[in-house]
Amino acid sequence: MRRQDEERFREFAAVQARPLRRTAYLLCGDWHLAEDLMQGALIKMYHSWSRLERRDQLNSYVRRVLLRTWLDERRKPWRRSESSCESVPDSPDVSAEPDDIAHRMDVRSLVHEALLTLPPRQRATIVLRYFDDLSVADTAAALRCSEGNVKSQTARGLRTLRQYIGDSEAELTVSITGRPAR
Repeated sequence: MRRQDEERFREFAAVQARPLRRTAYLLCGDWHLAEDLMQGALIKMYHSWSRLERRDQLNSYVRRVLLRTWLDERRKPWRRSESSCESVPDSPDVSAEPDDIAHRMDVRSLVHEALLTLPPRQRATIVLRYFDDLSVADTAAALRCSEGNVKSQTARGLRTLRQYIGDSEAELTVSITGRPAR
């Protein structure tokens, strides 16, 4: 690779590493695997960097590479029998009140648990649409499916998330107050 291309790739990777890792975490639910997925996606981008012509669409292309890397990882036979159950430590926001921090961490944990209950395609559409803020068309391009498919997968995923979060909130309320939620 030419020196100029190498420098452009390094700049691109430095800017994209953190958002890619966050997206990978939202897809897989494990920070270590997210790091591996991010690195794998960047390595694939590096190998094809000199052949990439549309530099204006690199962000959507790298998301597609990350998504394909995650889906390939899920297909590996050794991965099927393994499940992640570790809790993820969050760093506290020192400027907030302790009750606010605890509430936000509970909500974040609840949403993340709910996200991990979704099937892979629904999880991918929810992550790309609402966490990466992609349009329906961009999400369809990343997933290589129709816009209608994105809309239906998103609707199903949101319905499942609402149901999971509603059930979890009811259980939490019963365990705290001893009375069912209304």
